[in-house]
Amino acid sequence: MARGKLRIHLGAAPGVGKTYAMLAEAHRRVERGTDCVVAFVEHHGRPRTEVLLHGLEQVPRRELAYRGGVFPEMDLDAVLARRPQVALVDDLAHTNIPGSRNAERWQDVEELLAAGIDVISTVDIQHLESLGDVVESITGVRQQETVPDEVVRRADQVELVDMTPQALRRRMAHGNIHRPEEIDAALSNQFRPGNLTALRELALLWVADRADACLTRYRREHRVSKIWGSRERIVVGLTGGPEGRTLVRRGARLAEKGAGGEVLAVYIARSDGLTSASPEELALQRTLVEDLGGTFHHVVGDDIPAALLDFARGVNATQIVLGSSRRKTWQYVFGPGVGATVARESGPDLDVHIVTHDEVARGRGLPVARGARLGRSRRVCGWITGVAGPPLLAALLNAVDLGLANDMLLFLALTVAAALLGGLLPALASAAVGSLLLNYFYTPPLHRWAVADPENIVALVIFVAVGVAVASVVDLAARRTQQAARLRAESEILSFLAGNVLRGETGLEDLLERVRETFGMESAALLERASDVEPWTCAGRVGRGRPVGRPDQADVDMPVGDHMALALTGRVLPAEDRRVLAAFAAQAAVVLDRRRLREEADRARTLAEGNRIRTALLAAVSHDLRTPLAGIKAAVTSLRSEDVEWSEEDRAELLAGIEEGADRLDHLVGNLLDMSRLRTGTVTPLIREIDLDEVVPAALGGVPEGSACLDVPETLPMVAVDPGLLERAIANLVENAVTYSPPGAPVLVAGSALADRVEVRIVDRGPGVPDEAKERIFEPFQRHGDAPRGAGVGLGLAVARGFAEAMGGTLDAEDTPGGGLTMVLTLRAAEARPAHRPAAEPERQAS
Repeated sequence: MARGKLRIHLGAAPGVGKTYAMLAEAHRRVERGTDCVVAFVEHHGRPRTEVLLHGLEQVPRRELAYRGGVFPEMDLDAVLARRPQVALVDDLAHTNIPGSRNAERWQDVEELLAAGIDVISTVDIQHLESLGDVVESITGVRQQETVPDEVVRRADQVELVDMTPQALRRRMAHGNIHRPEEIDAALSNQFRPGNLTALRELALLWVADRADACLTRYRREHRVSKIWGSRERIVVGLTGGPEGRTLVRRGARLAEKGAGGEVLAVYIARSDGLTSASPEELALQRTLVEDLGGTFHHVVGDDIPAALLDFARGVNATQIVLGSSRRKTWQYVFGPGVGATVARESGPDLDVHIVTHDEVARGRGLPVARGARLGRSRRVCGWITGVAGPPLLAALLNAVDLGLANDMLLFLALTVAAALLGGLLPALASAAVGSLLLNYFYTPPLHRWAVADPENIVALVIFVAVGVAVASVVDLAARRTQQAARLRAESEILSFLAGNVLRGETGLEDLLERVRETFGMESAALLERASDVEPWTCAGRVGRGRPVGRPDQADVDMPVGDHMALALTGRVLPAEDRRVLAAFAAQAAVVLDRRRLREEADRARTLAEGNRIRTALLAAVSHDLRTPLAGIKAAVTSLRSEDVEWSEEDRAELLAGIEEGADRLDHLVGNLLDMSRLRTGTVTPLIREIDLDEVVPAALGGVPEGSACLDVPETLPMVAVDPGLLERAIANLVENAVTYSPPGAPVLVAGSALADRVEVRIVDRGPGVPDEAKERIFEPFQRHGDAPRGAGVGLGLAVARGFAEAMGGTLDAEDTPGGGLTMVLTLRAAEARPAHRPAAEPERQAS
């Protein structure tokens, strides 16, 4: 069965006309004879949208009950049974009501597509999952309903439904989007001009990127090599030379002249990995490209012009920016150069800009990062081999006649050995000394600095040339081997930085210790100052070296910005080590900033929590405490009134109201004080061993008679608790359970033993709490469901959990089998107790 096709109408915000466009498309398809039905479309009371529903077949919706209400949802089974050619499904990011087959509507759409049904749907840009953080930073609201980007990207068609922010706000003001009572709030919040403009830009860019991806795929599938200038793409060719920064800036200016311009900097390296480009300069140019909004690319190719043109055509570039050649005039005998070759072979659809710079005609030499040099002992051995080796070999050969050819091979082998040990210069010395000794001792006329046979002259020249060539190759190979080893070590260090540091797994002191160990220094310190005139302060330091107060007092200092530096003591580092040191310094600054941001976030979180509690306390004082006070005041004023003669029943009722209000005030104030003690950490439990049946009955004294029943066996082990805190916690739990229990269903308080723990279960038969809210109900000032304000300030459960944890226990919520909520209070059992109570037990119970 062929998979159905998905068409999505994408908009920047609600009200731009996505549903209207979807219904209009449905009418066009019905007129063409397509079997099209409305699976689920919500018109939200908009008259014009509602009118478009007329004339379209609508599949009856499914009604689902949830939390006391009935909600309509798409009947997926009915749509599959109806099996139309096209189904309209509004709001792709909608979350289905619990009890539906799938949790999300986009999953319903996937089933329709898998059944071969085409689907037309709608979605707002703010509901794309990857844009959640961006949208939250713009609107200040985190979208709870999202759809995976891949679902939208896989759509066969994505049509942008666009409207200017001004027109959308006019629609809102005219009542065409929200109900009249919601207009003012929407215009001042989500529908502010800045919000709408930012969301519109997100939608336009997302659709443009998708169109660009579709174009790239089409060109690849149809093998289109000709450049289509749909938008300006500037390719900047870099060589690693100092002129690269000039070229990058020129490319950025060219890109700014066209709408949607893009800069792509490319460096082409030889396939053998050998290059004379400066890594430091390339790193600076890469940073500059990224700062200007472009991208940096590394391409391998031995034919630089061909590789550059292939890259430009592959990315559908429209222009190439190159620098004027740095070669001197005589060097053009080797060829026309990269710029001229690219300009000649670019063709009519690719413009090439040759930009002048300060390095023109100054030569092709570039700063060379030579890496680590050969060690001193190795160079000494090489010089000894190259200078003293040939005379010793000549002395040995004078005693044995091996022939000129064998003598030359032995001297050549000695030259290779000198190159392996000491590098190029000792090898050259060995070749020179060896050629002189060959000429003096082994070529006729002997013992004279002359050569009689021309063939011997050629042999000596070839010997010197081969010796120099072999020495050069061996020296280059040795140096490349050392460079590879050094780069491998550098890559391991940088991998450590990219892994541990960027994931936040390394502290500042740990990083400084790694710096000290890596470079073999005595100490490492990160210094900073607020401004150029402020003194330096130490943000972190490791090692036993001398203390450093300023960067200039250290053996090595690496600046990080204008007001921070990494200072090392112990020895002076070579220049090639400073590249890795710069990476360490930058990451040390990042770690320090992360630590400070974390500290600020903790302080802000503490302040926010304090503000939230203070705000809730004010709300409690302003309402929950004022209500009983007002009742008490009214009752007392009525009793003191001399104008009314109250009967005994009325007086008793007023006094009962006063007593009830006072009890309520006492309970509220007690919970507020308990929560303040928990928040300030002043709760110090006095733990002692006690039986549950001494505490639990007292905790039930404040609930109405018959509203709770007790089941605490006498055989339960004693618990190690604070009796006062335990009584208060159980009282709060029972009072909460009684509040939500239906009439005639008493709350059960049961105790049981489990290993070294004792559980107290408070079981009610109320409406229960969903799983996602079971932890939230223990937060301060939280009331679940539609609890009235008079039900308290929402501190009872928070206080109960706080007291339980203070005594080393836990408090959790579970579903009651058959409906309701069970609070499980787990306490620590005391040491093993006798199976039977002691004789004094009845007397203690009586007391």
